[in-house]
Amino acid sequence: MKDINMTFREFAKDNLVILDGGMGSLLDGYGMLPGEAPEEWNISHPEIITSIHRAYFDAGSNVINTNTFGANLLKYAEEELEKIVSAALGCAKAARNSSKSKKEKFIAIDIGPTGRLLKPFGNLDFEEAYRSFCKTVTLGEKYGADLIVIETMNDSYETKAALLAAKDSSTLPVIVTNAYGSDGKLLSGASPEAMVAILEGMGADYIGANCSLGPNALLGVIGKIISESSLPCVFKPNAGLPEIVDGKTVYNLDAESFAEEVYTAVKMGARIVGGCCGTTPEYIFALCQRLEGVSPCKITPKHNTVITSYCKAHSFDGKITLIGERINPTGKKRLRTAVEGCDIDYIVNIAVDEEVLGAHALDVNVGAPGCDEVVFLPNIISAIQYSVPLPLVIDTSNPDAMEAALRVYNGKALINSVNGKRESMERIFPLMKRYGGAVIALTLDEAGIPNTVSGRMNIAKKILEVAESYGIDKKDIIFDPLAMAVSVDKNSARVTLETVRLIKTELGCHTSLGVSNISFGLPKREAINSAFFSMALESGLSAAIMNPASSEMMKTYYASQALLGFDDNFESFVSASEFFETSDGKAIKLTDNKVSCQNLTDAIVKGFKESAAALTRELLKSKESMSIITEDIIPALDTVGKGFEEGKIFLPGLLLSAETAKCAFEEIKLIMPKSESKRTVSIVIATVKGDVHDIGKNIVKLLLENYGFEVIDLGKDVPPENILGAAKENCADIVALSALMTTTIPAMEETVKLIRKELPQAKVIVGGAVLNAEYAKKLGADFYGKDAMSAVRYAEMVEKEKNK
Repeated sequence: MKDINMTFREFAKDNLVILDGGMGSLLDGYGMLPGEAPEEWNISHPEIITSIHRAYFDAGSNVINTNTFGANLLKYAEEELEKIVSAALGCAKAARNSSKSKKEKFIAIDIGPTGRLLKPFGNLDFEEAYRSFCKTVTLGEKYGADLIVIETMNDSYETKAALLAAKDSSTLPVIVTNAYGSDGKLLSGASPEAMVAILEGMGADYIGANCSLGPNALLGVIGKIISESSLPCVFKPNAGLPEIVDGKTVYNLDAESFAEEVYTAVKMGARIVGGCCGTTPEYIFALCQRLEGVSPCKITPKHNTVITSYCKAHSFDGKITLIGERINPTGKKRLRTAVEGCDIDYIVNIAVDEEVLGAHALDVNVGAPGCDEVVFLPNIISAIQYSVPLPLVIDTSNPDAMEAALRVYNGKALINSVNGKRESMERIFPLMKRYGGAVIALTLDEAGIPNTVSGRMNIAKKILEVAESYGIDKKDIIFDPLAMAVSVDKNSARVTLETVRLIKTELGCHTSLGVSNISFGLPKREAINSAFFSMALESGLSAAIMNPASSEMMKTYYASQALLGFDDNFESFVSASEFFETSDGKAIKLTDNKVSCQNLTDAIVKGFKESAAALTRELLKSKESMSIITEDIIPALDTVGKGFEEGKIFLPGLLLSAETAKCAFEEIKLIMPKSESKRTVSIVIATVKGDVHDIGKNIVKLLLENYGFEVIDLGKDVPPENILGAAKENCADIVALSALMTTTIPAMEETVKLIRKELPQAKVIVGGAVLNAEYAKKLGADFYGKDAMSAVRYAEMVEKEKNK
């Protein structure tokens, strides 16, 4: 029995924690049929669920996950969901009460992904996902869960929705584990470093990786999490890779080998370990035996200041951080008009320009007369964050607009700003705590801006003290000592520079400045700005909000990084020499009167939907439809596809370009005869029987359609005979099958066999998180689609062979 005085947090603080193993494969052994929902067995077969939980406890698990991986409001009515969760907790408690193990025992309410892609690329709204997760969390706590486990998440945005729901709806400790691919990233492109920053910032208690691969294949991911995180690391890998033996799906690691590989992760620093797909109580017993007498590694607090986009982490690691300042309508008539007119493409193009020019993060400010910031700021944040993979700085003095933007932001943002006024700190610090984020802190308060170093330092110390009372670490406070116009006060530069130095040396914090403020009211501002920038760098400045199109400022930046030893062999400085020479000492001209993409290919690559549609309409006046497709649209998709295959563009960028191409195609369809646009290969696609996850399928469908292929989408949970019938009816050249869950692999195998028997001329593509090329071959498939672009390439190859 669990010591009622011992909470999970207390136990995990000083002990290695052993989790449970897989559930679905065991239920298969008990006769669960393809298409049956595992969570419904909590009600229909409680004795079996209880026996599995008890077997894990008896094997040595400290924590078992309830059989609720797929239980959510998107799948069940509220009353039905409550019955399932109640029964699941009942089974878990019965197992705990009847277990013979003397170890500490805890029960986690298990929450898996919804199986749907969130907007803007899918049809699931963030708020709908959030509400669904909230309900499952609330029911879990109501019926006696000790902690919350959010697992197998392969999208950072859905992970955010689930964690936000958990923290808002409960006080229970939260474990979050993501499913990383063989490339070490999530499906949506997020790196382990980015996920560490996002999850720590939002208040997860324990973070790590589960599913996808075997232990050794995930050690690189685990190593990055441990090196970056100050939280206990969780590791729950599969039992290696799946294989088919005697018609059954098995995994290629035995219990002892699995235990040995997980032991390696524990020695690296993992503290909470168990198994996922393919593991059984035997595996957990072997793991407990291997870890007998092993003490958990000490967690080393990290003091990294990190902000992220949806995919990339940017660390304030000694190199200067350049924050692009151009998305701010103050003094910019054309940009103000774009803000007032909600011209998103124009604004996004400025962001693209700033990335090209070398910015590491982008400040986004849309404060202008007539602009409803609460509505428009989150909209423009959403648009920019998927067009440019840089972290964003959310810049507004409107707290409601700030919260709206933070809620939709997919990453850990930099908030601009808080100051020493009590009201400011009371509004901003709770938002930081809830949504995660770092913040720029201005050294001013109710009395104004001190004109002395000591005055500004006192405000900085006050801000740190108040932040600490909210549980906010000083690593997430970046101070702006305020560069004031030297034309007004000749000492202002010296005060600011000395404050920068003392904040770094005495407070141990990072600093940022709006560098160009120093020259306000003076001629030859570029000269003053670049000189001040150089002096600020010498004083220890961490970040500069500046115009990356400024030749003089960028010369100073590249030269200083080289002189400070951050530019090996002066490579960046040399490569930037062309920038210096062609700019002739003047600022490079950014977007002026219209979006700079002057052709359709460029618009699709950048993801400008409205521009793509308008450019297509214009092209149709002078160019044949098929010529536009082959000379403009397909080359754009190929450019983005190649970037995706090389790891330079991530899934959101790929999908954004695909959606943009779709806008162009819609214009063409209005005037193009159907027969003219038809490819010679038809494709039937489906998620197999028993599997309700269709994210991967939908992505593949979107890409194929944008390459002009006819795709008949049968949806999810489709029986083999229905897939065969549709393939015959549509004379399919290719049948594409998707599965996420191990338990649905038999249905996939059955479907492949049926296609082979009844429609042998059709090619079969299979894909999904539980598959690999070798496994696909054993299933009898012709091709394993590791991602959407590989499916497109295969379809093109099939068409080429057909047309010979």
